Amino acid sequence: MKIEILGMGCPKCKKLTENAEKAVAESGVKAEVVKVEDMDKIVSYGIMMTPALAVDGKVMCCGKIATVDEIKKWIC
Repeated sequence: MKIEILGMGCPKCKKLTENAEKAVAESGVKAEVVKVEDMDKIVSYGIMMTPALAVDGKVMCCGKIATVDEIKKWIC
């Protein structure tokens, strides 16, 4: 499973990355958390607001920091 954090590295993006890594650790799923800072790639997902989170290429949220519990639901 691939979890992508889409954003330019702002504090909200960093918090979303932390939440995603914590959700992976707590749920025990095998997943890779990747930061995507390339604006062309972010736009290719149709994202207009960051941070955003995609699981296996599917955007699950954008413009907000998903909680650890929300992310767990998406990856389990």
